[in-house]
Amino acid sequence: MEPQTLLEIPIFPLTTVLYPAGRLPLRIFEPRYVEMTKACLRDQSPFGVALIRAGYEVGQPAIPCDWGCTARIADWDMPVPSQFRLLARGESRFRIRRRWTEADGLIRAEVELAEPPDPLELPERYRLLGQLLERLVRELGAENFPQPARFDDAAWVAYRLCELLPVAPERKQQLLEESDPQRLLQAIEDYVQRLPEED
Repeated sequence: MEPQTLLEIPIFPLTTVLYPAGRLPLRIFEPRYVEMTKACLRDQSPFGVALIRAGYEVGQPAIPCDWGCTARIADWDMPVPSQFRLLARGESRFRIRRRWTEADGLIRAEVELAEPPDPLELPERYRLLGQLLERLVRELGAENFPQPARFDDAAWVAYRLCELLPVAPERKQQLLEESDPQRLLQAIEDYVQRLPEED
């Protein structure tokens, strides 16, 4: 059995779900997250994004879901003092093993990093999902997706389609917790097949 990879990171509870390689634009203004951002930039370290299970993004610390995704700052600027605009990129799925709240309200946690899925070429039976994603990328703009695009990679296709699904955050959270790209693709296919056909 592989040894567990444990990491201590700050947790940013949000109302959105981040997937590996996903893009996440953020506006940072609360002091606890401004300090978190400065530390991540200084140390080139990641932070964790987790869907809020109870509470709100601002004010009192929210309770995050147990599963989330590490994020690393890819680009940033500071339009006014003590405010950041960030572009973060998802890296690894994780599960919170222990969490606590610092005096400034920042949540920190010891997390176990999930093993990345084994490389898998997009199975032939899901070829139409790959074509659907290619069409959506063209329509929405390639600049809004991680580059380079990997339309032949089962996990990459599954995560990008999960981001685009018009479903509740709680459902997206369930999909994040799934470790098998083929089961993800099957869940996406089931959803797409239930959509009404366009005239």
